[in-house]
Amino acid sequence: MTEYSLPYGFEHLNFELPSKYCVDILEPHPPQPIADLSTALKDAFSSPLGNCKLNQYKDCESIGIAINDKTRPVPQEEMVPALLKHLQKLGFSKDTITLFVGTGTHAMTRDELPRILPEDVIETYPIIIHNCDTSPMIDLGYTSYGTPVKFNADYYEKNLKITVGNIEPHHFMGFSGGVKTAAIGLSSRETITQNHTMLVDDHAKTGLYFTNPMRQDLEEIGKKIGIHFTLGTLLNEQKGIQQVYFGNPLSVMKQAIPDVKEMFGISIPKPYDLVIASSGGMPKDINLYQAQKSITPAAKITKDGGWVILLAACPEGSGSKKFEDYVTHKESHQAIIHQFKDGYFEVGPHKAYQFAKAAVRVNLIIVSDLPPVDLKKWHLTPSTPTLLNSLLDWIYSNIPEKARIALLPNATHTMTEVKNEIK
Repeated sequence: MTEYSLPYGFEHLNFELPSKYCVDILEPHPPQPIADLSTALKDAFSSPLGNCKLNQYKDCESIGIAINDKTRPVPQEEMVPALLKHLQKLGFSKDTITLFVGTGTHAMTRDELPRILPEDVIETYPIIIHNCDTSPMIDLGYTSYGTPVKFNADYYEKNLKITVGNIEPHHFMGFSGGVKTAAIGLSSRETITQNHTMLVDDHAKTGLYFTNPMRQDLEEIGKKIGIHFTLGTLLNEQKGIQQVYFGNPLSVMKQAIPDVKEMFGISIPKPYDLVIASSGGMPKDINLYQAQKSITPAAKITKDGGWVILLAACPEGSGSKKFEDYVTHKESHQAIIHQFKDGYFEVGPHKAYQFAKAAVRVNLIIVSDLPPVDLKKWHLTPSTPTLLNSLLDWIYSNIPEKARIALLPNATHTMTEVKNEIK
């Protein structure tokens, strides 16, 4: 037997696999993190991508900086202070700057701000936590995709608009980062819902940017908002900063995407019989809503009828009451798929659709701290950390004698594909 260990919450789960199996550990191997982050940030600020300069806006009376909420692994405790310091160095007054926490359809309280920002930033700057249902909105019309753009009015009215976010593979948006921090994070529920209706499109998947309708819809929203600059990071599995980008949002994405693909893309010759995937620990597995993103890259490299085990602590439960209410009243995964294919869509329940797409093709098991009775109500097969080795013993009788097994230590950060698969 060989022992392995994968991230789980704030810790790791250890388990054993028989030495007779071929086991591949599929994880990106990016170069060493930036040794001198301060210098890298100074260089990025001094030479913005996209032929734009911050000092062009030195007469601005107000600045809005959109940042991610607690569910995203952005190193804001490093990036935001550096950005604020640079703005002050250019002559922008502290009292002109407001931070906006882009929650999307998530919930976050002011008591949780220390989880994402240093205390001195919290004490010095006004911070607005967006609420997609109650924040004041401005109507900016429609995108060419038919999405109504109703957006946080306070941020929109700022003279200079900046976003801060991590650029990484996204399981249906293609890539995170750029305008997404604001275009989703600070939009209305109606806007987010309509954008996400394109989830069923064949091009709404990891690794596609210019041909991904969901992502291009976001770019149009970003243009309507008038976002001037993006500060983006590229992180490794240990959340070390690999690269920083600053400039015009589109220019930042064009520069970053090839780096993301090179660092995190993994191609395998043929699918596996069993894939054991970790979301990468906190905050990627803070709840089931976030942890679901790990299933897409795992299922993508699993044989039809094969097995996927997701390791996700989920200390904050499902993360969506709407998901719970919806999926509990559905008969099966197939029924969910049929309803979404027929045109139904709602944020929250869309996670049920994503679970269903995988679960009708592979055997999916969720190892978490969630009550098993809840997972069963949501049509998901549960297990617990203490039963992981026993679960694996049982699965061995359901896979070939010479089975191939893959481990994904940080599934949401890994862009998987099977060579020569039909695309």
